[in-house]
Amino acid sequence: MTIIIGLGNPGEQYKNTRHNVGFMAIDQFANENNFPTFILQKKAKALVSEQNDVILIKPQTFMNDSGKSVREITKNKPADSLVVIHDDIDLPLGKIKIVKERGSAGHRGVESIIQSIGNDGLIRVRIGIASDQKIEAMKVVLKNFSPDEQPIIDQVIKKTAVALNSLINEGLDKTMNEYNK
Repeated sequence: MTIIIGLGNPGEQYKNTRHNVGFMAIDQFANENNFPTFILQKKAKALVSEQNDVILIKPQTFMNDSGKSVREITKNKPADSLVVIHDDIDLPLGKIKIVKERGSAGHRGVESIIQSIGNDGLIRVRIGIASDQKIEAMKVVLKNFSPDEQPIIDQVIKKTAVALNSLINEGLDKTMNEYNK
């Protein structure tokens, strides 16, 4: 079983912010692969869609508490692969990088997951959201993409969906070799 978690913040006001690229990528993957509609699992506080051996999760806690949702879902469904998709302010806009068993690098949503379930086997798909502007991180992650940036992020979201298919079908090593360029 593969569990893929897209990180973001719930609510319309955050829908198109940089912090929500994890939600955007998981929605793109779900649409391209004909997953059923996401359903709220109240106890886990997460939107979940399941097809074959893949579970997609969008925690409905705020970013910094994502681990609570992930822990609740994974305690009854052991995963062969656990993948977290999230924004990364340290990567240039439009770049993705796939890593395994790395620290949170200051990302509070990832830190929450690591504290809740550990880091053993945890795969992360990092999506670059860095802005050219030198602004405090918390102000950047809650901003929408500019009209010039939007086509770049749209393209990287599609690329991330393809990378997830590769990860599921081809394995981690081959996917990392292909997408970590």
